[in-house]
Amino acid sequence: MGIHQVNDFEKYQGLIFDCDGTLADTMPLHWESWKFVASEFEFTFTEKRFYELGGVPSVKILKDIKHSQSKDFDPVKVGFAKEEKYLTLLDRVTPIEAVVEIARQFAGKKPMAVASGGTRDVISEVLDYLGILELFDSLVTCEDVDNQKPAPDIFLKAAAELKITPSECAGFEDSELGMEAIKGAGMDAYHVDSIKEFAP
Repeated sequence: MGIHQVNDFEKYQGLIFDCDGTLADTMPLHWESWKFVASEFEFTFTEKRFYELGGVPSVKILKDIKHSQSKDFDPVKVGFAKEEKYLTLLDRVTPIEAVVEIARQFAGKKPMAVASGGTRDVISEVLDYLGILELFDSLVTCEDVDNQKPAPDIFLKAAAELKITPSECAGFEDSELGMEAIKGAGMDAYHVDSIKEFAP
């Protein structure tokens, strides 16, 4: 299984979507939150690196920063501060319409899940704010698996919760690490850019 252009999603038994940058246009807001905590806790984190690590949980990134930059902060505390800042920006979140339209099209017709590197509380809040939480049968987050993207675990768990063989699922992502995770799970992988390109 590999990267595919947009085609007829009817052939899949299940559809699994990332959230940030895939269903919801949140990445600029996450970056704004990262800049805030980087300044507050005095560490270096570039925008380029932020986008390279799309899909990796904040606490894991912060643990790596603490080690590589020899900082003295609690990654969990800083991660919480980052999420708190992000939630103050929630009223600026917008849907990625081309992808959300696919979810709306198949809601109630095919089992669908969200597989996100974010936390359950925050992802639920974002999806609820956009009015699309009820479209999905399952929500799998970083708290549900030990190995994070680019490991395939989160997509495999989502398929298991939908009770569908991974090879019969399509996965939707915006990051390279996420695409790698989908392919590692044996699913067909669709990048957000290709969805936007072929959207009517």
